[in-house]
Amino acid sequence: MSETNDDALIAALWRVIAAHGWPGLTMGRLAGESGVPMATLRERFPCRLDALVLHGRTIDRAVLAGTIAGQGGAARDRLFDVLMRRLDAMQPHRAGILRFVRDLPRDPGLAAWLAPHLAQSMRWMLDAAEIEADAGRRRLLALGLAGVWLGTLRAWAEDESEDLGHTMAALDRLLDRAGQIGRTFRLVPDDAPPQMVADTVDD
Repeated sequence: MSETNDDALIAALWRVIAAHGWPGLTMGRLAGESGVPMATLRERFPCRLDALVLHGRTIDRAVLAGTIAGQGGAARDRLFDVLMRRLDAMQPHRAGILRFVRDLPRDPGLAAWLAPHLAQSMRWMLDAAEIEADAGRRRLLALGLAGVWLGTLRAWAEDESEDLGHTMAALDRLLDRAGQIGRTFRLVPDDAPPQMVADTVDD
């Protein structure tokens, strides 16, 4: 399927979840909502979890497509921009995503399955923010960024404003806290300004 068709399929996915919840997502409902034949869905999604993988890739792709190489500025500001652009890409699907988030605690196995996919996405977000690190430090930074992202999602779920001011304020605080933790564990230099990582963290 083309990128455009992927976007349309993801939009249909979240409309079904908004209406029926994650437990109510079936390939029949997705076929009816998207107009994609069941046989095509079977090839694309061996199980419905694969639809969530496609969503993650689509959001990553939207952020990466808007990334300009050599952005300059503070690393913290670049991370802020990347995560807000990630939310912007999710905003059209807000109702379905929030319904999914409400359903998630009832399925701890699903949360465990999603964790490595989230970590992978956060590694891409580090790339989008032009954050460089050795392999070990990069894994830790991705885990830290996943924590920032999940906290930001909680704020986004409560934020009914058009400008997402509450969400942006929460993201600011979370990045500051992550920067403090990073300096404590020497993931960023002690003399770095209050940002999650320095512009270059390998040494």
